[in-house]
Amino acid sequence: MQKLTIRTLDKKQQVDVMLNPANIRHEHGINYTNRLAAGNRTLGSLAPRLDFASYQSESLSFELMIDGTGVVEQPQKTDVAGHITRLKNVVYRYVGDKHEPSVVVLTWGTLSFKGRLTRLDIRYSLFDAAGAPLRATVGLRFDNYLDGSEQALRANRSSPDLTHSVMVKQGDTLAQLCYAVYQDSAYYMAVARYNDLNSVQHLVPGTRLYFPPLA
Repeated sequence: MQKLTIRTLDKKQQVDVMLNPANIRHEHGINYTNRLAAGNRTLGSLAPRLDFASYQSESLSFELMIDGTGVVEQPQKTDVAGHITRLKNVVYRYVGDKHEPSVVVLTWGTLSFKGRLTRLDIRYSLFDAAGAPLRATVGLRFDNYLDGSEQALRANRSSPDLTHSVMVKQGDTLAQLCYAVYQDSAYYMAVARYNDLNSVQHLVPGTRLYFPPLA
């Protein structure tokens, strides 16, 4: 069975969950501003007009069960405290040379989510005679992370009249196509993420790729 995996963006650390979450909450939101303040509404208006301001960061939240009682069959007995420490080292630990916690990538089946931890809630529910935890439920929330190039590419994603569409031909590389569109091949990774490509090395001839305008 495939397990949900959480790894740092630089691929230096990774943790596989003990048990996959029973459900996952994927939230989206939009911010609006009021065209008219409450005290300046036109006579007879029912509500102020809402004008689009920005998208909120997408978020992913779920709970993980960590069991060290032996009830859940595992190759070896799970050390609950040790598993939580490994998890925190990936998602929560302050990285000195970066001066911040790591950006992480969560993958499971068709799910792929890049973000930062914004909430970690650990609830211990069973202990051994010495007081060591035998079972814990860990609640996690991650907010979506976009680097500068991804933000630039997504800023005008809804403008099809300005978005370039290219049909991949035999021998094409993503870097070459980016240079042809942007005169800069450095955007190839952001374009790959925009098009949800699994690989930047092997483009399938006949695939249509989209190159949105830079912000």
